[in-house]
Amino acid sequence: MSRVYVFKDYGGPETEALLDRPIPQPGRGEILVEVKAAGVNPVDWKIREGQLGRSPNRALPAPMGREVAGVVAAIGTDVEEFRVDDEVLGPVAPGQGGFADHALLRASDAVTKPAELSFEIAATIAVAGTTAYDLTHAIDLEPGATVLVLGAGGGVGSLATEIGRVHQFRVIGVASERKRELIESLGAEFVRSGVGVAETVRELAPDGVDLIVDLVGGEALRAVAPLAKSPDHIFSAPDPETAEELGGSGRPNDPESLRRITEVIGYGAITPRISATYPLAAAREALAYVESGHATGKVVIIP
Repeated sequence: MSRVYVFKDYGGPETEALLDRPIPQPGRGEILVEVKAAGVNPVDWKIREGQLGRSPNRALPAPMGREVAGVVAAIGTDVEEFRVDDEVLGPVAPGQGGFADHALLRASDAVTKPAELSFEIAATIAVAGTTAYDLTHAIDLEPGATVLVLGAGGGVGSLATEIGRVHQFRVIGVASERKRELIESLGAEFVRSGVGVAETVRELAPDGVDLIVDLVGGEALRAVAPLAKSPDHIFSAPDPETAEELGGSGRPNDPESLRRITEVIGYGAITPRISATYPLAAAREALAYVESGHATGKVVIIP
């Protein structure tokens, strides 16, 4: 048997449960991974609440968690990239969950885990790492370009800020006051979120910003949108609708981003920040911490 964390119905944390199930078997093009670590993301609780739609095709109870790192335990047919006992990372296969003892991944979506990386760090890459990479590479920028990151203190935002530093961009990071120290330690200029953000950023960058990386959406994005030198330089991961209304777009998706960001992290050029780790039995607490918005980096579940 194998444990998996699920939500039984759309709603709040009360719908979550840890269940026992038979160990999944990999199908064609899939690998079964013994999970060593799983990253927790805001999208996990947003799916549970139905914020991303209540698909009639989603079977309930639905497994939770979208990114894992672990060891290949079994291989399905037509898989040539991996062998049993390989260490890998990647997003779980559609309909699968990462908050589990075992998870199924499509072999084409997974990459080999660099030996230099812990499983905990590796588990933060498939969702947060690729999102940060795609947003910061949405347009070509020269060193010295000014990048505004909304939500710079979270798991994705801190990675985006670090990527900006590596490329020698000038990064202005917007977040709550309690995340000031983190953002400044990453080499960014800190701006406190809330009333007056646009005015403060305008003082720092009177000519505007070259790229807006949005990880908040809504009114926070609307407030700073006029600061973009060009509206089509606004990119939002959580709120593509508002970004498009403002002349920008949602997150671009580079099919090579997982491989590329894994290499960058493996080289040590950037380092994902882990706020806390939780055992699988405490997955509810892990999700609640992410949902609170207090995490200054990534939260990881370790089965």
